[in-house]
Amino acid sequence: MTATGFTDGGLDAYLRAEQGGFALDSALQADRGQVVAVLGPNAAGKSTALRVLAGLQPLTDGWVRLAGRTLEDPQTGVRVPAQHRRTGLVPQDSLLFPHLSVLDQVAFGPRHQGLTRARSRARAAVWLRRTGLDRLASRRPAELSGGQARRVAITRALAAEPRMLLLDEPLAALDVRAVVELRTFLHHHLRDHDGVTVLVTHDPVDAMVLADHLVVLDRGTVVQTGTPAAVARQPRSAHIAALVGLNMVRGRASGTTLHVADAEPAIRVITASPHEGEAFCTFAPTAVSLHPQRPVASPRNVWRGTVSGLTPHGDAVRVALDGRLPLLADVTPAAVAELGLRPGVEVWASVKATEVHVYAA
Repeated sequence: MTATGFTDGGLDAYLRAEQGGFALDSALQADRGQVVAVLGPNAAGKSTALRVLAGLQPLTDGWVRLAGRTLEDPQTGVRVPAQHRRTGLVPQDSLLFPHLSVLDQVAFGPRHQGLTRARSRARAAVWLRRTGLDRLASRRPAELSGGQARRVAITRALAAEPRMLLLDEPLAALDVRAVVELRTFLHHHLRDHDGVTVLVTHDPVDAMVLADHLVVLDRGTVVQTGTPAAVARQPRSAHIAALVGLNMVRGRASGTTLHVADAEPAIRVITASPHEGEAFCTFAPTAVSLHPQRPVASPRNVWRGTVSGLTPHGDAVRVALDGRLPLLADVTPAAVAELGLRPGVEVWASVKATEVHVYAA
């Protein structure tokens, strides 16, 4: 793979790193001012990518170029130490200094860059006003809530004016109210950040709301990239489909029939749009209707399944079905009672062909 010479001020990285039997092989690119979300299941390589970008773990091969400067390239022997990369890393646990006030936390970066104590604190005061944290200026970390500590850590990183901000699961392990507040905080202030932001998350809502571009990892490799809308519209793995709340199957399409891969005996999905060759098809849980007996009329797609779980989902109840074709269905609470849905109950699921979206694999 060769370098692309990505836009000045942006990030151009090809990351190959190996450690303990795990291998990361991923390309990351972003323009200045953009937010890239790295999404994927546990052990996908998300945090490894952040450590490599931050300079905390060496590359085996590839490169990291930021704002026209090579930060690391094993082929040429270049490896800029972490403290000289102009990157700001915010870990999940915030890592605030227990003995410093919020003002001095935020002043730490500018002070480390060579500003006097007075000028560092003045810059910190500006950032605290900008981020609405000035009322917390005199508090120590022990006096902060989890959400407040996370906002202080992000503000501390931004005050150092990094060319690249690295956020590792910034909304993890917070209560619902704190998540909403912090997501709003990030949406506002990441738009004002002049550098590149790389956001690692397992939550598709965070990725869809905050990112300009998504990179989906699975077992160290990229399985899909694109804008949030494009990835949500045409997921290319079962994990991505689950993340964006869609049912997805893969198979070989012939006309308006898709034969599900590796299904014996055969399972078919009928679509309204003809397609030829390997394909994915997706449909929303809201498109799935449940019945106590096999429906006789109308829908072209009918499968039997066993209820394996029920969870609240907005105003609906999301029903997970096990069977030869595992499915998610969204039904009303009244339907749950009427159908007597509970784990172990067998039902029939139906989907109209017009609700099925098919696209090339």
